[in-house]
Amino acid sequence: LSHVVSQLNAPPLHFTTVHTTVSECIFAQIVTILHAKVAQKSYGNEKRFFCPPPCVYISGRGWRVMQDHLKEAGYGDSVYRLCGYMCLDSSSQSQADSFKLIFDQQPNSRMFACAKSLFISDQDKRKHFCLLLRLFLGNRQEVGSFQSRMIKVISKPSQKRQSMKNADLCISSCSRVALFNRLRSQTVSTRYLSVDRGAFIASARQWTAFTITLVEDRRADQGDFVLSEGFVCYGCVVQLVCTESGVSLPPMVIRKVNKQHAILDVDEPVSQLHKCAFQFRDNPYAYLCLSNDTIIQHQAPSSGRDPSRVVLNDGSCWTIIGVEAVEFTFNQGLACIQTPVTPFPLITGLEVSGGGHVATLEIQGENFSPHLKVWFGNSEAETMFKSPKSLLCVVPDVSVFTDGWRCLRRIITVPLSLIRLDGLIYRTSFSFTYTPELQPAPSIRGAAGGGKREGRTEGGQEDDFLLETIHQEFTRANFHLFMQS
Repeated sequence: LSHVVSQLNAPPLHFTTVHTTVSECIFAQIVTILHAKVAQKSYGNEKRFFCPPPCVYISGRGWRVMQDHLKEAGYGDSVYRLCGYMCLDSSSQSQADSFKLIFDQQPNSRMFACAKSLFISDQDKRKHFCLLLRLFLGNRQEVGSFQSRMIKVISKPSQKRQSMKNADLCISSCSRVALFNRLRSQTVSTRYLSVDRGAFIASARQWTAFTITLVEDRRADQGDFVLSEGFVCYGCVVQLVCTESGVSLPPMVIRKVNKQHAILDVDEPVSQLHKCAFQFRDNPYAYLCLSNDTIIQHQAPSSGRDPSRVVLNDGSCWTIIGVEAVEFTFNQGLACIQTPVTPFPLITGLEVSGGGHVATLEIQGENFSPHLKVWFGNSEAETMFKSPKSLLCVVPDVSVFTDGWRCLRRIITVPLSLIRLDGLIYRTSFSFTYTPELQPAPSIRGAAGGGKREGRTEGGQEDDFLLETIHQEFTRANFHLFMQS
Protein backbone atom coordinates (compact mmCIF):
# COMPACT_ATOMS: atom_id res chain seq x y z
CA LEU A 1 0.00 0.00 0.00
CA SER A 2 1.07 3.54 -0.68
CA HIS A 3 0.11 6.36 1.65
CA VAL A 4 -1.07 9.91 1.22
CA VAL A 5 -1.40 12.64 3.84
CA SER A 6 -3.50 15.72 3.28
CA GLN A 7 -5.17 18.65 4.97
CA LEU A 8 -8.95 18.74 4.87
CA ASN A 9 -11.36 21.60 4.30
CA ALA A 10 -14.32 19.35 4.97
CA PRO A 11 -16.55 19.76 8.03
CA PRO A 12 -14.64 18.67 11.15
CA LEU A 13 -15.14 15.39 12.94
CA HIS A 14 -16.08 15.75 16.56
CA PHE A 15 -14.70 13.84 19.51
CA THR A 16 -15.50 12.93 23.11
CA THR A 17 -13.48 11.17 25.84
CA VAL A 18 -10.68 8.74 25.11
CA HIS A 19 -12.79 5.86 26.34
CA THR A 20 -15.03 6.24 23.29
CA THR A 21 -13.91 5.51 19.74
CA VAL A 22 -12.94 8.71 17.99
CA SER A 23 -15.48 8.31 15.17
CA GLU A 24 -18.27 8.21 17.74
CA CYS A 25 -17.20 11.47 19.37
CA ILE A 26 -19.71 14.16 18.52
CA PHE A 27 -19.34 16.55 21.46
CA ALA A 28 -16.73 19.02 20.24
CA GLN A 29 -15.83 22.29 21.93
CA ILE A 30 -14.87 24.94 19.38
CA VAL A 31 -13.24 28.32 19.98
CA THR A 32 -13.02 30.59 16.91
CA ILE A 33 -11.18 33.93 16.79
CA LEU A 34 -11.81 36.36 13.91
CA HIS A 35 -9.56 39.40 13.53
CA ALA A 36 -8.07 41.77 10.97
CA LYS A 37 -4.69 41.16 9.35
CA VAL A 38 -3.49 44.71 10.00
CA ALA A 39 -3.97 47.26 12.77
CA GLN A 40 -3.37 51.00 12.78
CA LYS A 41 -1.10 52.31 15.50
CA SER A 42 -2.46 54.91 17.90
CA TYR A 43 -0.53 58.14 18.47
CA GLY A 44 -0.52 60.20 21.66
CA ASN A 45 -3.87 60.32 23.38
CA GLU A 46 -5.73 59.29 20.24
CA LYS A 47 -6.86 55.67 20.45
CA ARG A 48 -7.44 53.94 17.14
CA PHE A 49 -9.50 50.93 18.13
CA PHE A 50 -9.04 47.85 15.97
CA CYS A 51 -11.59 47.83 13.16
CA PRO A 52 -13.29 45.48 12.66
CA PRO A 53 -13.10 44.52 16.35
CA PRO A 54 -11.70 41.04 17.14
CA CYS A 55 -14.54 38.55 17.63
CA VAL A 56 -14.80 35.27 19.55
CA TYR A 57 -17.32 32.52 18.84
CA ILE A 58 -17.92 29.61 21.22
CA SER A 59 -19.72 26.67 19.59
CA GLY A 60 -20.09 22.90 19.71
CA ARG A 61 -22.21 20.53 21.79
CA GLY A 62 -19.27 19.73 24.04
CA TRP A 63 -19.79 22.91 26.06
CA ARG A 64 -23.30 21.77 27.00
CA VAL A 65 -21.97 18.33 27.93
CA MET A 66 -19.33 19.97 30.15
CA GLN A 67 -22.01 22.04 31.85
CA ASP A 68 -24.10 18.91 32.45
CA HIS A 69 -21.09 17.22 34.07
CA LEU A 70 -20.63 20.16 36.43
CA LYS A 71 -24.35 20.23 37.27
CA GLU A 72 -24.25 16.54 38.15
CA ALA A 73 -21.27 17.25 40.39
CA GLY A 74 -23.39 19.73 42.34
CA TYR A 75 -21.93 23.03 41.15
CA GLY A 76 -24.10 26.12 40.77
CA ASP A 77 -25.00 27.87 37.54
CA SER A 78 -22.30 30.52 37.94
CA VAL A 79 -19.53 27.90 37.92
CA TYR A 80 -19.88 26.73 34.35
CA ARG A 81 -20.57 30.10 32.75
CA LEU A 82 -17.75 31.18 30.45
CA CYS A 83 -15.96 34.48 30.79
CA GLY A 84 -13.03 35.71 28.78
CA TYR A 85 -10.37 38.38 28.46
CA MET A 86 -8.54 39.52 25.34
CA CYS A 87 -5.33 41.55 25.16
CA LEU A 88 -2.16 41.95 23.12
CA ASP A 89 0.44 39.23 23.59
CA SER A 90 3.02 41.55 25.17
CA SER A 91 4.51 40.46 28.47
CA SER A 92 4.00 43.99 29.75
CA GLN A 93 0.21 43.71 29.38
CA SER A 94 -1.63 43.94 32.69
CA GLN A 95 -5.15 43.03 33.66
CA ALA A 96 -6.12 46.66 33.12
CA ASP A 97 -5.04 46.39 29.46
CA SER A 98 -7.32 43.40 28.87
CA PHE A 99 -10.81 43.73 27.47
CA LYS A 100 -13.44 41.69 29.31
CA LEU A 101 -15.62 39.74 26.89
CA ILE A 102 -19.35 39.54 27.48
CA PHE A 103 -20.75 36.51 25.68
CA ASP A 104 -24.21 36.69 24.12
CA GLN A 105 -26.24 33.63 23.21
CA GLN A 106 -27.11 33.50 19.52
CA PRO A 107 -30.04 31.72 17.83
CA ASN A 108 -27.74 29.03 16.36
CA SER A 109 -26.63 27.94 19.87
CA ARG A 110 -23.33 29.78 19.57
CA MET A 111 -21.96 32.34 21.99
CA PHE A 112 -20.49 35.55 20.63
CA ALA A 113 -18.37 38.39 22.01
CA CYS A 114 -16.24 41.16 20.53
CA ALA A 115 -13.39 43.26 21.93
CA LYS A 116 -14.44 46.77 20.94
CA SER A 117 -11.75 48.87 22.61
CA LEU A 118 -8.42 47.18 21.89
CA PHE A 119 -5.63 49.30 20.40
CA ILE A 120 -1.84 49.39 20.07
CA SER A 121 -0.06 52.54 21.24
CA ASP A 122 2.95 54.27 19.76
CA GLN A 123 4.95 53.14 22.80
CA ASP A 124 4.80 49.59 21.45
CA LYS A 125 7.56 49.40 18.85
CA ARG A 126 6.66 46.00 17.44
CA LYS A 127 5.87 45.59 13.74
CA HIS A 128 3.79 42.46 14.38
CA PHE A 129 1.83 41.14 17.34
CA CYS A 130 -0.80 38.57 18.27
CA LEU A 131 -3.99 38.72 20.27
CA LEU A 132 -4.26 36.57 23.39
CA LEU A 133 -7.63 35.15 24.46
CA ARG A 134 -7.99 33.69 27.97
CA LEU A 135 -11.13 31.72 28.81
CA PHE A 136 -12.29 30.84 32.32
CA LEU A 137 -15.18 29.08 33.94
CA GLY A 138 -17.21 30.99 36.50
CA ASN A 139 -15.19 29.53 39.39
CA ARG A 140 -12.01 31.02 37.83
CA GLN A 141 -10.94 27.63 36.53
CA GLU A 142 -8.88 28.35 33.41
CA VAL A 143 -10.05 26.69 30.20
CA GLY A 144 -7.01 27.84 28.25
CA SER A 145 -5.13 30.65 26.51
CA PHE A 146 -5.61 30.91 22.75
CA GLN A 147 -3.51 32.97 20.35
CA SER A 148 -4.57 34.67 17.13
CA ARG A 149 -2.66 34.82 13.87
CA MET A 150 0.04 37.43 13.43
CA ILE A 151 -1.20 41.01 12.92
CA LYS A 152 0.86 43.61 11.02
CA VAL A 153 1.12 47.12 12.48
CA ILE A 154 0.73 50.04 10.05
CA SER A 155 0.70 53.78 10.65
CA LYS A 156 -2.00 54.59 8.10
CA PRO A 157 -3.45 53.13 4.87
CA SER A 158 -0.94 53.35 2.04
CA GLN A 159 -2.02 55.55 -0.87
CA LYS A 160 0.94 54.56 -3.06
CA ARG A 161 0.66 51.95 -5.77
CA GLN A 162 1.57 48.65 -4.13
CA SER A 163 4.33 46.40 -5.49
CA MET A 164 5.59 42.90 -4.73
CA LYS A 165 7.73 44.40 -1.95
CA ASN A 166 4.53 45.07 -0.02
CA ALA A 167 2.64 41.97 -1.08
CA ASP A 168 1.42 41.43 2.48
CA LEU A 169 -0.58 44.67 2.19
CA CYS A 170 -2.30 43.64 -1.06
CA ILE A 171 -5.66 41.86 -1.15
CA SER A 172 -5.28 38.52 -2.94
CA SER A 173 -7.93 36.44 -4.63
CA CYS A 174 -9.44 33.64 -2.52
CA SER A 175 -8.44 35.45 0.70
CA ARG A 176 -10.81 36.57 3.45
CA VAL A 177 -11.88 40.17 3.81
CA ALA A 178 -14.28 42.31 5.83
CA LEU A 179 -16.08 45.45 4.67
CA PHE A 180 -17.23 48.36 6.79
CA ASN A 181 -18.70 51.81 6.23
CA ARG A 182 -17.91 54.78 8.48
CA LEU A 183 -19.46 58.21 8.17
CA ARG A 184 -17.24 61.24 8.83
CA SER A 185 -14.62 59.05 10.60
CA GLN A 186 -16.97 58.53 13.55
CA THR A 187 -16.60 55.21 15.37
CA VAL A 188 -20.24 55.18 16.48
CA SER A 189 -21.39 55.42 12.85
CA THR A 190 -19.45 52.33 11.73
CA ARG A 191 -21.51 49.61 10.05
CA TYR A 192 -20.17 46.22 8.98
CA LEU A 193 -21.32 44.13 6.03
CA SER A 194 -22.75 40.99 7.57
CA VAL A 195 -24.99 38.01 6.82
CA ASP A 196 -27.95 37.19 9.06
CA ARG A 197 -30.27 34.27 8.27
CA GLY A 198 -29.11 34.23 4.67
CA ALA A 199 -29.63 37.96 4.09
CA PHE A 200 -27.03 40.71 3.72
CA ILE A 201 -27.33 43.40 6.39
CA ALA A 202 -25.36 46.31 7.85
CA SER A 203 -24.56 45.56 11.49
CA ALA A 204 -23.27 47.93 14.14
CA ARG A 205 -21.65 45.14 16.19
CA GLN A 206 -21.15 41.92 14.25
CA TRP A 207 -19.18 41.45 11.05
CA THR A 208 -18.81 38.61 8.59
CA ALA A 209 -15.70 37.29 6.86
CA PHE A 210 -16.10 37.02 3.07
CA THR A 211 -13.99 35.16 0.55
CA ILE A 212 -13.15 37.57 -2.27
CA THR A 213 -12.45 35.84 -5.58
CA LEU A 214 -11.47 37.17 -8.99
CA VAL A 215 -13.95 36.31 -11.74
CA GLU A 216 -12.48 36.18 -15.24
CA ASP A 217 -15.40 35.59 -17.57
CA ARG A 218 -18.54 33.58 -18.16
CA ARG A 219 -18.44 30.13 -19.70
CA ALA A 220 -20.55 30.01 -22.82
CA ASP A 221 -21.75 26.45 -22.34
CA GLN A 222 -22.82 26.49 -18.70
CA GLY A 223 -23.10 30.16 -17.76
CA ASP A 224 -20.77 29.63 -14.81
CA PHE A 225 -18.06 32.01 -13.70
CA VAL A 226 -14.38 31.13 -14.07
CA LEU A 227 -12.48 31.91 -10.86
CA SER A 228 -8.81 32.85 -10.89
CA GLU A 229 -5.95 33.57 -8.51
CA GLY A 230 -3.70 36.59 -8.08
CA PHE A 231 -3.93 40.04 -6.51
CA VAL A 232 -7.24 41.88 -6.66
CA CYS A 233 -6.89 45.07 -8.73
CA TYR A 234 -9.31 47.91 -9.27
CA GLY A 235 -11.42 47.37 -12.36
CA CYS A 236 -11.50 43.59 -11.84
CA VAL A 237 -14.69 41.59 -11.42
CA VAL A 238 -14.90 39.95 -7.99
CA GLN A 239 -17.40 37.89 -6.05
CA LEU A 240 -17.97 38.01 -2.28
CA VAL A 241 -18.99 34.75 -0.61
CA CYS A 242 -19.81 34.40 3.09
CA THR A 243 -17.26 31.96 4.54
CA GLU A 244 -19.78 30.53 6.98
CA SER A 245 -23.08 30.25 5.11
CA GLY A 246 -21.89 30.23 1.49
CA VAL A 247 -24.31 33.03 0.59
CA SER A 248 -22.84 35.22 -2.14
CA LEU A 249 -23.38 38.56 -3.83
CA PRO A 250 -23.50 38.72 -7.64
CA PRO A 251 -20.27 39.49 -9.51
CA MET A 252 -19.24 43.13 -9.06
CA VAL A 253 -16.48 45.39 -10.36
CA ILE A 254 -14.34 46.80 -7.55
CA ARG A 255 -13.61 50.53 -7.95
CA LYS A 256 -11.25 52.87 -6.11
CA VAL A 257 -12.91 55.68 -4.14
CA ASN A 258 -11.47 59.17 -3.83
CA LYS A 259 -13.43 62.06 -2.33
CA GLN A 260 -16.87 60.49 -2.78
CA HIS A 261 -16.11 59.51 -6.37
CA ALA A 262 -15.60 56.07 -7.91
CA ILE A 263 -12.55 56.22 -10.18
CA LEU A 264 -13.20 54.10 -13.28
CA ASP A 265 -9.77 54.25 -14.93
CA VAL A 266 -7.59 52.95 -12.05
CA ASP A 267 -6.17 49.40 -12.25
CA GLU A 268 -3.69 49.32 -9.34
CA PRO A 269 -3.76 46.55 -6.66
CA VAL A 270 -6.28 46.89 -3.84
CA SER A 271 -4.50 47.51 -0.52
CA GLN A 272 -5.44 47.13 3.13
CA LEU A 273 -7.87 49.73 4.49
CA HIS A 274 -8.46 51.25 1.07
CA LYS A 275 -11.80 52.89 0.39
CA CYS A 276 -13.57 51.18 -2.49
CA ALA A 277 -16.95 50.76 -4.16
CA PHE A 278 -18.63 47.73 -5.72
CA GLN A 279 -20.30 48.26 -9.07
CA PHE A 280 -22.76 45.56 -10.16
CA ARG A 281 -21.52 44.11 -13.42
CA ASP A 282 -24.97 43.50 -14.85
CA ASN A 283 -26.02 47.08 -14.00
CA PRO A 284 -23.09 49.51 -14.39
CA TYR A 285 -24.97 52.37 -12.73
CA ALA A 286 -25.79 50.36 -9.54
CA TYR A 287 -23.45 50.21 -6.55
CA LEU A 288 -23.52 48.16 -3.34
CA CYS A 289 -24.89 50.49 -0.68
CA LEU A 290 -26.18 50.48 2.87
CA SER A 291 -29.26 52.34 3.95
CA ASN A 292 -29.78 52.27 7.72
CA ASP A 293 -29.29 48.54 8.45
CA THR A 294 -30.23 47.17 5.02
CA ILE A 295 -28.17 46.58 1.88
CA ILE A 296 -29.51 48.10 -1.33
CA GLN A 297 -28.40 49.06 -4.84
CA HIS A 298 -27.60 52.75 -5.22
CA GLN A 299 -28.09 54.27 -8.66
CA ALA A 300 -25.05 56.52 -9.04
CA PRO A 301 -25.05 59.35 -11.60
CA SER A 302 -21.94 59.90 -13.67
CA SER A 303 -19.87 63.03 -13.23
CA GLY A 304 -20.69 65.53 -15.99
CA ARG A 305 -17.20 67.00 -16.07
CA ASP A 306 -15.19 63.75 -15.98
CA PRO A 307 -16.60 60.54 -17.54
CA SER A 308 -14.00 58.50 -15.62
CA ARG A 309 -15.61 59.42 -12.29
CA VAL A 310 -18.93 58.49 -10.71
CA VAL A 311 -20.50 60.43 -7.84
CA LEU A 312 -21.28 58.19 -4.85
CA ASN A 313 -23.31 58.67 -1.71
CA ASP A 314 -21.91 57.94 1.76
CA GLY A 315 -23.44 54.47 1.97
CA SER A 316 -21.65 53.28 -1.21
CA CYS A 317 -18.12 53.92 0.10
CA TRP A 318 -16.66 50.85 1.83
CA THR A 319 -13.35 50.20 3.57
CA ILE A 320 -11.81 46.81 2.79
CA ILE A 321 -9.44 44.89 5.07
CA GLY A 322 -8.03 41.37 5.09
CA VAL A 323 -9.09 39.15 7.99
CA GLU A 324 -8.02 35.87 9.57
CA ALA A 325 -9.96 33.12 11.31
CA VAL A 326 -8.27 30.64 13.66
CA GLU A 327 -10.22 27.72 15.11
CA PHE A 328 -9.42 25.49 18.09
CA THR A 329 -11.42 22.25 18.35
CA PHE A 330 -11.13 19.93 21.33
CA ASN A 331 -13.10 17.92 23.89
CA GLN A 332 -12.16 18.01 27.53
CA GLY A 333 -14.24 15.12 28.80
CA LEU A 334 -15.04 14.63 32.46
CA ALA A 335 -11.52 13.63 33.50
CA CYS A 336 -9.71 16.76 32.28
CA ILE A 337 -12.07 19.65 33.03
CA GLN A 338 -9.74 20.84 35.81
CA THR A 339 -6.75 21.10 33.43
CA PRO A 340 -6.25 23.87 30.82
CA VAL A 341 -6.47 22.67 27.23
CA THR A 342 -3.51 24.82 26.23
CA PRO A 343 -0.77 24.97 25.05
CA PHE A 344 -2.70 23.84 21.98
CA PRO A 345 -0.74 21.49 19.68
CA LEU A 346 -0.55 22.77 16.11
CA ILE A 347 0.32 20.56 13.11
CA THR A 348 2.09 22.30 10.24
CA GLY A 349 3.29 19.36 8.14
CA LEU A 350 3.44 15.58 7.74
CA GLU A 351 6.15 13.37 6.27
CA VAL A 352 5.83 9.65 5.52
CA SER A 353 8.88 7.35 5.60
CA GLY A 354 8.82 3.84 4.20
CA GLY A 355 5.79 2.22 2.65
CA GLY A 356 3.76 -0.95 2.40
CA HIS A 357 3.52 -2.56 5.82
CA VAL A 358 6.47 -0.74 7.39
CA ALA A 359 5.78 2.99 7.40
CA THR A 360 6.29 5.78 9.91
CA LEU A 361 4.75 9.23 9.95
CA GLU A 362 6.59 12.27 11.27
CA ILE A 363 4.30 15.05 12.45
CA GLN A 364 5.79 18.52 12.44
CA GLY A 365 4.31 21.46 14.31
CA GLU A 366 4.37 23.26 17.63
CA ASN A 367 3.51 22.73 21.29
CA PHE A 368 3.98 18.94 21.25
CA SER A 369 4.62 17.07 24.50
CA PRO A 370 5.39 13.50 25.65
CA HIS A 371 1.76 13.28 26.84
CA LEU A 372 0.32 13.21 23.31
CA LYS A 373 -0.60 10.16 21.26
CA VAL A 374 -1.41 10.09 17.55
CA TRP A 375 -4.67 8.44 16.50
CA PHE A 376 -5.59 7.28 13.01
CA GLY A 377 -9.37 7.27 13.07
CA ASN A 378 -10.28 4.92 15.94
CA SER A 379 -6.82 3.36 16.15
CA GLU A 380 -4.07 4.56 18.48
CA ALA A 381 -0.64 4.63 16.86
CA GLU A 382 2.58 3.87 18.65
CA THR A 383 3.97 7.37 19.22
CA MET A 384 7.37 8.75 20.11
CA PHE A 385 8.02 12.32 21.29
CA LYS A 386 11.09 13.74 19.53
CA SER A 387 10.81 17.45 20.37
CA PRO A 388 8.18 20.13 20.97
CA LYS A 389 8.07 20.46 17.18
CA SER A 390 8.10 16.80 16.13
CA LEU A 391 6.24 13.55 16.86
CA LEU A 392 6.96 10.19 15.23
CA CYS A 393 4.48 7.35 15.00
CA VAL A 394 4.00 3.97 13.33
CA VAL A 395 1.33 3.94 10.63
CA PRO A 396 -1.29 1.34 11.63
CA ASP A 397 -1.82 -1.47 9.17
CA VAL A 398 -4.77 -0.93 6.85
CA SER A 399 -6.28 -4.19 8.13
CA VAL A 400 -7.31 -2.22 11.23
CA PHE A 401 -9.82 -0.28 9.14
CA THR A 402 -11.11 -2.84 6.65
CA ASP A 403 -11.69 -6.55 6.14
CA GLY A 404 -10.08 -8.35 3.26
CA TRP A 405 -7.16 -5.96 3.27
CA ARG A 406 -5.11 -8.08 0.87
CA CYS A 407 -7.76 -7.54 -1.80
CA LEU A 408 -8.14 -3.84 -1.08
CA ARG A 409 -9.44 -2.07 -4.17
CA ARG A 410 -10.62 1.25 -2.74
CA ILE A 411 -9.07 4.27 -1.12
CA ILE A 412 -9.46 4.52 2.65
CA THR A 413 -9.08 7.91 4.36
CA VAL A 414 -9.01 8.28 8.14
CA PRO A 415 -8.76 11.50 10.19
CA LEU A 416 -5.69 12.24 12.28
CA SER A 417 -6.14 13.44 15.84
CA LEU A 418 -3.98 13.99 18.91
CA ILE A 419 -5.12 12.71 22.30
CA ARG A 420 -3.58 13.73 25.59
CA LEU A 421 -3.01 11.02 28.20
CA ASP A 422 -5.76 12.42 30.42
CA GLY A 423 -8.32 12.00 27.63
CA LEU A 424 -8.31 15.48 26.08
CA ILE A 425 -8.87 15.17 22.32
CA TYR A 426 -7.49 17.65 19.79
CA ARG A 427 -9.10 17.47 16.36
CA THR A 428 -6.79 18.28 13.44
CA SER A 429 -7.55 19.25 9.86
CA PHE A 430 -5.26 16.51 8.52
CA SER A 431 -6.09 13.02 7.27
CA PHE A 432 -4.20 9.89 6.22
CA THR A 433 -5.13 8.01 3.04
CA TYR A 434 -4.39 4.37 2.24
CA THR A 435 -4.28 3.79 -1.52
CA PRO A 436 -4.38 0.27 -3.06
CA GLU A 437 -1.53 -1.15 -5.09
CA LEU A 438 -2.31 -1.75 -8.74
CA GLN A 439 -2.10 -5.54 -8.78
CA PRO A 440 -4.72 -8.31 -9.07
CA ALA A 441 -6.18 -9.97 -6.02
CA PRO A 442 -4.60 -13.27 -4.85
CA SER A 443 -7.62 -15.30 -6.00
CA ILE A 444 -7.42 -13.76 -9.49
CA ARG A 445 -3.73 -14.50 -9.78
CA GLY A 446 -4.34 -18.06 -8.64
CA ALA A 447 -7.10 -18.57 -11.20
CA ALA A 448 -4.90 -17.19 -13.96
CA GLY A 449 -2.25 -19.72 -13.05
CA GLY A 450 -4.47 -22.72 -13.63
CA GLY A 451 -6.82 -22.86 -10.66
CA LYS A 452 -6.29 -23.51 -6.97
CA ARG A 453 -5.70 -26.65 -4.98
CA GLU A 454 -8.35 -28.11 -2.77
CA GLY A 455 -8.22 -26.72 0.72
CA ARG A 456 -6.25 -23.69 -0.43
CA THR A 457 -8.77 -21.17 0.99
CA GLU A 458 -8.25 -22.19 4.58
CA GLY A 459 -4.49 -22.41 4.14
CA GLY A 460 -4.43 -19.00 2.44
CA GLN A 461 -6.26 -17.41 5.35
CA GLU A 462 -3.78 -18.95 7.78
CA ASP A 463 -0.89 -17.72 5.65
CA ASP A 464 -2.39 -14.23 5.51
CA PHE A 465 -2.82 -14.16 9.28
CA LEU A 466 0.76 -15.33 9.78
CA LEU A 467 2.14 -12.74 7.35
CA GLU A 468 0.08 -10.02 8.97
CA THR A 469 1.44 -10.91 12.41
CA ILE A 470 5.00 -10.95 11.10
CA HIS A 471 4.60 -7.55 9.45
CA GLN A 472 3.17 -5.99 12.59
CA GLU A 473 5.89 -7.41 14.83
CA PHE A 474 8.55 -6.35 12.34
CA THR A 475 7.18 -2.79 12.32
CA ARG A 476 7.13 -2.61 16.10
CA ALA A 477 10.65 -4.01 16.34
CA ASN A 478 12.00 -1.46 13.87
CA PHE A 479 10.27 1.36 15.72
CA HIS A 480 11.62 0.26 19.09
CA LEU A 481 15.13 0.06 17.66
CA PHE A 482 14.71 3.60 16.32
CA MET A 483 13.55 4.82 19.72
CA GLN A 484 16.56 3.25 21.43
CA SER A 485 18.99 4.78 18.94
